[in-house]
Amino acid sequence: MDKFTVHAGTALPLRRSNVDTDQIIPAEYLKRITRTGFADGLFAAWRKDPAFVLNDTRYDGATILLAGPDFGTGSSREHAVWALQDHGFRAVVAPRFGDIFRNNALKGGLVPVVLPDETVDRLFALVEADPTAEIVVDVAAREVRAGDFTAAFDLDDYTRWRLMEGLDDIGLTLGRSEAITEYEARRASWLPTTA
Repeated sequence: MDKFTVHAGTALPLRRSNVDTDQIIPAEYLKRITRTGFADGLFAAWRKDPAFVLNDTRYDGATILLAGPDFGTGSSREHAVWALQDHGFRAVVAPRFGDIFRNNALKGGLVPVVLPDETVDRLFALVEADPTAEIVVDVAAREVRAGDFTAAFDLDDYTRWRLMEGLDDIGLTLGRSEAITEYEARRASWLPTTA
């Protein structure tokens, strides 16, 4: 997982609420056994509409997704996070997230930023008026900045530390590899091994 301290980029305004994980990445795209290659399925049904915002070239290269309330509801689907990351998004800003999606995002290094409705509306207006406007998501300071605008967001200390260190669950475990090796060396030979 990549470290995430401060990220600056442009944003794509997805003015839709109640976006569930099946809309983010439909089930037919879930057959891969890797964590990559899912960008082609991102919002697949909606992308068939030429007017859909992801097809708008003014937002090409956007790395922050602005979304309406209740983004990522529905079934537990890590693939939704992977599809967003595979497309290039580093953060999603919305008034509310589905709990499972939010947890999957934080564990995978995609930062879900919860801001009040009126704050997200202000960001929508800014980005729609100027698709090149820079948005900064600052995990270290726990804030979003755009021009002279700053909004604080909540993020617990432990999750903040993991994001800033680039540690997912596997990374945390590998950080204890010496202790694991030492433990395995002391185990009775008749017990199962991990090798």
